[in-house]
Amino acid sequence: MTAPSQQKLKVHGSVVVTANRLGDGAVVHWMAGGGWSAELGKAAVVTNAQAAKELLAAATADDVNAVGAYIAPVELNSDGVQPGNLRERIRVGGPTFDLPITFGI
Repeated sequence: MTAPSQQKLKVHGSVVVTANRLGDGAVVHWMAGGGWSAELGKAAVVTNAQAAKELLAAATADDVNAVGAYIAPVELNSDGVQPGNLRERIRVGGPTFDLPITFGI
């Protein structure tokens, strides 16, 4: 596996680093000062490949709290930071169907 710092990244627009929290699987985002937040609005947003590599390297080093870190596109608008593609909208919004617990099983 190639180290994150050696991967070729193509950044087109704004991106964040996202992963899944180990404790409960929640979607989390790397913050500018380090550490993870479940709130997309608190994520460090960058717009170039070098900055994205640096964030990804820092986030990947924290493999105790979250796993599977990767670069994800975001959109910046009047509502703040929003997911930039369908995959991220689903991850942030949660399952697209009712889970059995919803039915009281």
